[in-house]
Amino acid sequence: MIKLAKLGLNIGMVLFLSACATSMSPLKVNNTLPILTKSKFIPQSEVDSEIKRNGCKYLVKGREYTAPIGLTTKNDLKNGAKGIDEWVKLDGGNAYVLRNYNWNTVDHLGSTQLHIEFDTMVCE
Repeated sequence: MIKLAKLGLNIGMVLFLSACATSMSPLKVNNTLPILTKSKFIPQSEVDSEIKRNGCKYLVKGREYTAPIGLTTKNDLKNGAKGIDEWVKLDGGNAYVLRNYNWNTVDHLGSTQLHIEFDTMVCE
């Protein structure tokens, strides 16, 4: 019985530590962030065609947002998505272009915080 409890504790610890990853791959960010935002996500590679096709125009270039720290990287992204949506709304837009992101180490324990750079746009 004690061995089973130790095994359960070890499995729980592995799951906890894997959930506390400090970053996410670019592909995963680009696939996850658009699902979490209410604003329209425009990939950098499609900005020019969106401007021509949907009458999009830039409202603010170079907007930056540091998201509140979440328990997991997905929670960080959820917090970042909320911030993006708030800025897009405040700027009078309905879309954004993700320019850059990174997780910055914020303490000696290795805790990280998501920093996002994006442009806000309005599209017809």
